[in-house]
Amino acid sequence: MKFPSIFRTAKPMRFDIKPRYYDPVKEEINHRTEKIKRELQADGVLPMGDEDAESIHRDYGSSLRGAFTSGSPIKGRQSSPLNSAGLLRLIIFVILIGALIAYVYLGPDAIYAMLYIVGGIALVVLFFRLRSNTKRR
Repeated sequence: MKFPSIFRTAKPMRFDIKPRYYDPVKEEINHRTEKIKRELQADGVLPMGDEDAESIHRDYGSSLRGAFTSGSPIKGRQSSPLNSAGLLRLIIFVILIGALIAYVYLGPDAIYAMLYIVGGIALVVLFFRLRSNTKRR
């Protein structure tokens, strides 16, 4: 027997699964008919539907197939070795190892000298980047 309450108690969730039926033969037939229809539209035999011309000329396979194994950069993005994250990591690693070796052999004055040198190089690089950006405008 349940007593009346002003609080709502949580009820257990019911497990409800809706089965999906997959018919590979029907799927293959639909895929082939769509491909033939697109080819006929591209040839001009059938009138064009809602699709634009660029969608007709694309590959009809999976867009993910081989996407991760190709190793190509993102299309439209210019990449140079100076902008890569791997080179930046290497430079930071070399600076840290150099600072550690300099500290062990020369003492804390070497760290200050390296900080001044790295800071100067960073300022020069920043100056040239800002200068090249103002020329483009």
